[in-house]
Amino acid sequence: MLNAERILMVLDRHLDHQVELVLYGRAAIALGFETAPSAISLTLDVDVIVPSAFEAELDADEKFWNARDATNAELQTEGLYITHIFPASMVFLRRRWENAVVPIERPRTRWLRLFRPATVDLVLTKMMRGADAQDMADARFLIEHEGLTRADLEEAFAVVSLPDLQELNDAFAEARPLVLAMVR
Repeated sequence: MLNAERILMVLDRHLDHQVELVLYGRAAIALGFETAPSAISLTLDVDVIVPSAFEAELDADEKFWNARDATNAELQTEGLYITHIFPASMVFLRRRWENAVVPIERPRTRWLRLFRPATVDLVLTKMMRGADAQDMADARFLIEHEGLTRADLEEAFAVVSLPDLQELNDAFAEARPLVLAMVR
């Protein structure tokens, strides 16, 4: 069982109502792509994007946050966790990205409904740490798996919403030529 599956199954066990989560990062790749490199499956966490339309609802869902805390407490000795839950406004994504989310079918859960952003949006998220070697390797896998072209990436870059933080804008500028070089 992948670490991401384990985390999500424990979270699901602690829930008592339906919750939709949009995963990103290595958990989204490990669970959303059958041919993901094995190193990706070793991720120790699950990262979540909260669409703007659901921010207030999730913020007010005390049972979800209690389930998250119980999951982290239960898995602490294994070094597994779910803590990175970001509003969409803090993540590199195309405008209207929510219209292109893809269901994630595993693990089978009772309460959780899991999704991931479209592949081109996952590439954008991998640019948030600039030239980080691990993120660039993940971006390369996504680009090659999906057969993304330079035109696909340029189109995404033209409509990306960047958080209003200079550090993140600098990271995007640093990663952009590296990502474009992956599709020569």
